[in-house]
Amino acid sequence: MPTTEIRMTETELIEGCLANDRLAQRELYQRYKDAMYTLAYRVMNEGELANDVLQEGFVKVFRNLHKFRRESTLGAWIKTIIVRTALSKVKRQPRFEEIQDHHRSGYVDWGTRLDTEYLERAIGNLPEGYRMVFVLVEVEGYTHKEVAQLLGISVGTSKSQLFYAKKKLRELINAMH
Repeated sequence: MPTTEIRMTETELIEGCLANDRLAQRELYQRYKDAMYTLAYRVMNEGELANDVLQEGFVKVFRNLHKFRRESTLGAWIKTIIVRTALSKVKRQPRFEEIQDHHRSGYVDWGTRLDTEYLERAIGNLPEGYRMVFVLVEVEGYTHKEVAQLLGISVGTSKSQLFYAKKKLRELINAMH
């Protein structure tokens, strides 16, 4: 017999969590865990580290939910916490090279034989700095200014890392075919 699930609104979810309602806390976690794990995995490039980030991130979410000002969606706020948690967990500082001579090409022809598996594998094989900028800008939709602030780099470095990430992705994808 199928059960009908009553989903709380975002406001009900927040209020329930703030009141220590375990059902609301469980629903919040269930609602966002898959997307946040995927984000953590893309940044960390390793499943166990992504699980650590997910756990630490949700602990921060529940501890700091009272600080959520509702200036964005709850999901966007949680995503920021997960990204910051992942970035703080990166063992070494990513190495970014200032490259003054990059071309601005908005369109990248990935070819016709690209599928999710190839793309995920290629993203995972990018050098750490390229991968973090690519995931944050192209996958998660952060601006170069936001990425620069999160990573402690210049906007120009973020742009050049993205340019070279796309170039390297093309090479990796071509090598996989």
